[in-house]
This record gives sequence, structure tokens and C-alpha cells, in this order.
Amino acid sequence: MALALLRPSPASTLTVSRLASIVARRPSLWAAATVLLVCVPTGEKDVTAAVHVTPADVASLVLVALTALDLVRGRAPRVDRRACLLFGGIVLAAAAATLTSIDPVASVTGFVRLVQIFVLVPAAVVCSLRDRRDQRLVLGAFVAAALVQGVVGAHQYLTRTGASYTGQPIRAVGTFGALDIMGMSTVVSFGLLAALALALGERGPAGSRPLRLAMTGAAAFLAFPLAVSFSRGSWIACGAAATVLLLRADARLAVRGAVLTAAAAVVLVGGLGLGASGVTERLSSIGSVSAAPDQSVSDRYDLWTTAGRIWQDHPVTGAGPKAFQRLRDSHAPLRLSSGSDAADATIGFQREPLLSPHNMYFLVLSEQGLVGIVAYAALFLALLAGCLRRAADGPGLAALALLGWVTVDFLYADIGGTTTVLTSVVLGLAVRSALPGPDSRGAYAE
Repeated sequence: MALALLRPSPASTLTVSRLASIVARRPSLWAAATVLLVCVPTGEKDVTAAVHVTPADVASLVLVALTALDLVRGRAPRVDRRACLLFGGIVLAAAAATLTSIDPVASVTGFVRLVQIFVLVPAAVVCSLRDRRDQRLVLGAFVAAALVQGVVGAHQYLTRTGASYTGQPIRAVGTFGALDIMGMSTVVSFGLLAALALALGERGPAGSRPLRLAMTGAAAFLAFPLAVSFSRGSWIACGAAATVLLLRADARLAVRGAVLTAAAAVVLVGGLGLGASGVTERLSSIGSVSAAPDQSVSDRYDLWTTAGRIWQDHPVTGAGPKAFQRLRDSHAPLRLSSGSDAADATIGFQREPLLSPHNMYFLVLSEQGLVGIVAYAALFLALLAGCLRRAADGPGLAALALLGWVTVDFLYADIGGTTTVLTSVVLGLAVRSALPGPDSRGAYAE
């Protein structure tokens, strides 16, 4: 009797088999899961830890494993040769930097992380995007994750339960907390741009009006939590990416969009007062980052100077992955702060050490040298050029906008934190759009 109860029923066996079949036919479900699982709170107290595995990382590694299995069986779609060369350049640059590192053993974890973020997961995402339905599924996951974070962030601002900003608990941080201050603004930016691109892709008689209206509404809503994140970097990156997106889709629409955005800002901030406390001050501070920078901007400039000095000592292959934090104190200006302030109701007040240059390009230059910066420049420039040339529908426009956001954001941010794996998904979408490969014609048949 007991054995009969433990034995799986035919119905459950059929359900598991059906689920396995669905996943096998549409591995992009794991790419979408990677995006959605970013919203799961990790409960970590230190996002700068050397090893920090999140549920989203686990899902991305499952996707990599399934892709490897399909490659062994000969069932995975082929990746464009140019993409393989670009990915290969990243691997070689990271390997050279690790082998010549000031501490090769310590650099191994950095090498693994770089290969995961910039090679393995993007390549797996490319292989999982077998038709436009897959692309829309992953982009829909970006929008869904952004809506979740946006609702939480808006609630934090309105109820004053967010992270501390100018001494008030009003900064929207979503489920990421004060220690990952850029997490919510990153997810919301990605979702806003994906929604806007999908809405633009549904214009015309062949488009879906309900989908266009839903995506337009989602993008409009996400503008508020993005505003009250008080993240100047995300504002600049999102504005630049949205501008490129609108210009690529329709130049006249870009002008109308700018007018409507300005009008909405006047009504919401000036008229209704939503986000007025801090937003206008934060916006005005963008213009003073060179003439009269605040402490956070001044520290960032000093960190860039530090990265430049490290690169001067290790010009060809850099000091090695994870080496910046070891060499920071010996190369930093004396005025550099010991850390940045973080505070909310959960963690109280903490000082977080500044362990990276907060600029991906300076980070690559200092840790991987000229070899590394050439490899990354080749990857991003090739993808940007390809996306600009090929972006014609919603998924293509979304890939262009998301990649544009990443390249601009990397001017004052680098990899690290819970949302890092989203960069991999964005790169995969961009590769599929810019370098569709030999299987693209058949794969994109609806």
C-alpha cells in the first residue's frame, strides 16, 4: 500500500513529461526565468562578496547547461561566426589577464564571472532565441519584472519606507535594498525600454492594438518609479537609449515623445507634486557634476583616476581580474572616501567600501589592460552597429535600446550586484538581433 502511494501516478508522469517537452522546444523559458528571478530577494548583507550566487544566476547556469546538452546532441541553432570570434576575444583577454595577474589564484573567480556574464550566458541566450516568440517572451519577462519592482518602489516612496536619501526614507529601491541601490532602477529601465520598443513594434495595421496600449501604459507607469529611484545614471542612460530608440523608429515620433514627456513631467512634478521632493534637485545636480561635483561624483572621479594609475603600471594585460580592490589604496588620491553611506529600515546605517571604479571601461582597462579594452570595444561596437542596421520590429528595437542603455550606464557603473546577470540576457538579445546567424531565416518563421 505504501509503495503504491509513493509510486508516481500516470497523470503526474504525463505532466512532467509534457513540461520537459515544452522546455526542450522552448529553452527561452529559462532565459525569461533568469530575468524574473532577479526580483527574488536574496537576503544577502554584502553584495560585494567574492562569491554571490543568486536564484537568477542559478537559472542562467541551467540555461547554459541545457544549451551545452543541445550542442552535444546537435540540436542547438548555430551561432554566427562573427559572434563566436567576439566572444572568443573576451575569453582570451580574460585568460591573459588572469595568467599575468598580480595574484592569479585570486583572479580565477573573476575570470569565471567574466566568462559567465559576457560569454556563456549570452551565447546560451542566443541559442534559446529560436523565433520571434522567444524574443517577445524574454522581453515580456523584462516588463513583468520591472512592473513588480516599480510597484514596490512606488509604494516605498509614497509610504516613506525606502532607502535613505537626503536623510529621508524616500528612495525607491524595490526588493533589492539599500545595499544594491542601482538594482531597482536597472530593472525598471530595462522594462520601460522593452515596453516602449514593443509598443512601437505594434504600430501599423498589422500590429496588435491591445498589446500596443498595454505596453504604452506599462512604459508610462514605469517612468514614476524610475524618477523616485533618484538614480542620475539610470536617468541619463534611459534618456539616451529612449532617444536612439525613437529616432530609429520614427524621427517625428521622437519629437512628439520629447514634448509629451516634458508636459507629463510638468504636470506630475510641478502640478501634482509626485516625486517633487528630491527629483528636481537631483536633476539640477547633473549639470554641476563637472563644476561643483557632490561627494559621490568626486569619489567616482577619484576612482577613475585610481584605475588609470593601475593601468599605467600594467598597460598590456592589466593587473588581473579582482585586482582593483587590492591595488586601490596604493594608487588612490588621499581625498577618496573610505566608503559610501547606505541606510534603510532593514540594515540601519552602513558604510559600504568602494571596491570598483564604478566605470566598466576603466575596470576593464585596469584589470585587463589594452588587450581587454580592445576585446570589449569590439564586442559592443559590433553589436551596436548591427542593431542599428537591423532594428526593424519590436524585438530588434528593444535589443538596440537595451544595449544602448548598458553601454551608456557602463560609463559610471560596472558589473556587480544582483542585476548583473541581466546584462548577459541583454547581450544575448543584441547578438541575436545584430548577428542573427545562418539559422535566422528558418528560426524566425512565425
